[in-house]
Amino acid sequence: MSGQPVPIPPTRGTTLDISSLPADASPSSLWDRLSTWASENKAVVYSIAGVAVVITGAGVVYYLNNSRGEAKAEEKRRASKKERRKAKKEKEKEEIEKDTAPTKVEESEPIKKQPTVEAEPAEELPKVDEATVDLLSDQERKEFATKLKIAGNKAYGDKSYNEAIELYGKAILCKPDPIFYSNRAACYNALGEWDKVVDDTTAAIALDSEYVKALNRRANAYEHLERYSEALLDYTASCIIDSFRNDQSAQSVERLLKKVAEAKAKVILEAKEKKLPSPTFVTNYLQSFRPRPPPAGLEETAELDEETGKGQLQVGLIAMATRTGDGFENASASFDKALELGDLGEYEGFAYNMRGTFRYLRGENADALEDLSTSVKLQPALTQSFIKRASMHLELGNREAAANDFEQAMEQNKEDPDIYYHRAQLHFILGEFAEAAKDYQKSIDLDRDFIFSHIQLGVTQYKMGSIASSMATFRRTIKNFDKVPDVYNYYGELLLDQQKYQEAIEKFDTAVEMEKQTKPLGMNVLPLINKALALFQWKQDFQEAEKLCQKALIIDPECDIAVATMAQLLLQQGKVTEALKYFERAAELSRTEAEIVNALSYAEATRTQLEVQEKYPQLASRLQGMGGGIGGPPMR
Repeated sequence: MSGQPVPIPPTRGTTLDISSLPADASPSSLWDRLSTWASENKAVVYSIAGVAVVITGAGVVYYLNNSRGEAKAEEKRRASKKERRKAKKEKEKEEIEKDTAPTKVEESEPIKKQPTVEAEPAEELPKVDEATVDLLSDQERKEFATKLKIAGNKAYGDKSYNEAIELYGKAILCKPDPIFYSNRAACYNALGEWDKVVDDTTAAIALDSEYVKALNRRANAYEHLERYSEALLDYTASCIIDSFRNDQSAQSVERLLKKVAEAKAKVILEAKEKKLPSPTFVTNYLQSFRPRPPPAGLEETAELDEETGKGQLQVGLIAMATRTGDGFENASASFDKALELGDLGEYEGFAYNMRGTFRYLRGENADALEDLSTSVKLQPALTQSFIKRASMHLELGNREAAANDFEQAMEQNKEDPDIYYHRAQLHFILGEFAEAAKDYQKSIDLDRDFIFSHIQLGVTQYKMGSIASSMATFRRTIKNFDKVPDVYNYYGELLLDQQKYQEAIEKFDTAVEMEKQTKPLGMNVLPLINKALALFQWKQDFQEAEKLCQKALIIDPECDIAVATMAQLLLQQGKVTEALKYFERAAELSRTEAEIVNALSYAEATRTQLEVQEKYPQLASRLQGMGGGIGGPPMR
């Protein structure tokens, strides 16, 4: 999820893009790992009985798990503009069913070639109403219905929609036919009478449950009526019936998933309790800054009264150092109390920095910005406050304000390596990899002992396509930081991306063992999750992968990455209902609206597939046939 605040340390757990993103950019964390790999490598993120759904920066995209679908998409991409224009015109011409096309219910009858039938003048059209229709023979009804439909088509083409509505209505009297209902719905659609569109398309679907055009028209009407969940259900059913060959319908699913998720996200945010994210999250954010000793006078050995503002600052710093969930909660409370007690003297700017940091982590963005702004006024030399405020501006999509904060920080201390490291994060997020590499290198030149600058440089080189340079950077970093688990974890991720599974798992195992030895109470669970993904991708070992995710959740129950990965694994096995619960849990754990939307998009895609299979049971077996089973391609 994009929930990791900017700046984001490499230990957040993304594979290629290990930085957090602002709300208007692509999702990060697990979502970035899954969707970026899917878009770049054409891999499927997860399969619901053969249908893949990928979260991207624009929303959710469905893929069919067969080569024919991919070949068709490739062929379409190669189509010339002229061909696309021609196809568009043909589609417009076909908006109303052709007069010579047999209806679905007539397909079992022999289709005889018929001469072209011209629309008859209005005075020559059959005179039909509810009183006279019963007097007609079956053959007369069919003939009258055909003539009335042809006349309706002509009226529609002339944009005489009310006349067309009357003609289709008479045709329906003669012969209730799904095409007639759908065509009349198209007239109501042109007039913007959405409830009537729903009524007529529902009648058409009752006659032919797999009538794609009627499903799409009803979905469009539902969308205009802001009944997004119902629209999503219809578009999804349409996609399944069409075997996901209709790009327009697939794009509609994507759009609706986003709308449904956004609407639900707003409700969740309004009711959501502001609290700190998982200890893994908070730890990785804090360690994205170089470790510095407490301000002089606030050391653990200093004798301070806990009932004073300075004493509470000291208590907060000690609690923060435990790197546990309780420790972080206690630290946050202590920083709040320190400012309430006041009398902080030279530490006031630092106190606002720390309270702003934890407010930011809780998602209290407005209050956090105010605290960090107060901090830079009171203590401009504390460059960390400028950097954190830049992170917030970037997350809110204000690139200019973020860049300005970095400039102000450099005016205070141009030799602070943290400035260059976090400015590199900004460049990385924006895809400016060459500039990011320069700043990471500058950060290293100023301080070679901060491992994350080296790791991020290696990842940036990888993103730039310099694989050999990236691998060399990681090997050199392992040599210089051989006791730090993070470097093994991230090197393992790059090896996994190259499908060097055995080597990757060895690196994850090394990272896990080091985490156990160095941080038994606050273990980083990301190596466990990465190993789970590697085992699944390599050997389809669902059982072991699930065990590793469950272990991660025991250690850190609120780790969003572990929750989302568990959902992916369950979905790959066709355990859709169980997967849905984990996706909903991932939404609960999200910090920002963008994160919640991402998690809910997965959840809504899963829920909609379940609803389609319940409402249209005949489509369940078709889904199975599409994917050749539940498994699907490797999850990345």
